[in-house]
Amino acid sequence: MSEMMRVSGRQGSAASAWGGGESPFAVSWAKLMMWLFLLSDAFTFAALLTGYGAVRLVAGTWPRQADFFNITAVVGPMTFILICSSATMAVAVAAARRGAWRTTARFLWLTILGGLLFLGMQAFEWTGFIGEGARLTGFVGHQADLPAMFSATFFVITGFHGGHVSSGVVYLLVKAVQARRGRASAESIEIAGLYWHFVDLVWVFIFTLLYLV
Repeated sequence: MSEMMRVSGRQGSAASAWGGGESPFAVSWAKLMMWLFLLSDAFTFAALLTGYGAVRLVAGTWPRQADFFNITAVVGPMTFILICSSATMAVAVAAARRGAWRTTARFLWLTILGGLLFLGMQAFEWTGFIGEGARLTGFVGHQADLPAMFSATFFVITGFHGGHVSSGVVYLLVKAVQARRGRASAESIEIAGLYWHFVDLVWVFIFTLLYLV
């Protein structure tokens, strides 16, 4: 009897959770949508990086990344800056939960600054690579014999990620203004943080696979 009551209770609870009026996943609609978006984005980046790995295996020989990219003075520091921006974003989220909106806005601006520095250094890196003869369709000039997919995969993957960073900067800019005016909610800052942390995490994989391996 008691077992039947427990089963009945679980069924009733499940029916209630999916019956409308509340989120069955115990998260808000906005946060659930962000998680679903990030999941789909993770599949996209995974497909790009898997394709990159397959291209490298098929190519047989692959140029040394250090011959084209300044990993020590440019790529390493820009990676460090992006990782640090995740830390400032985490502080902004914590401040928003406490209702400290001035602190939230200040650390959001620092996160935005980190994103802008990253984009500026990436633009510098792209400029140098293009100067070496790299194009989306291959190499020109004295580097024309290099694998075309070396430059193509670089521009597609880093460009796609750079687009995410640019979108994140605009997203955080809006949240910083809202936080400064006291119009942001703690949850909206947390959702923005989910996006920013995801962008930073993806870059760690890109940095490792495109520049180090």
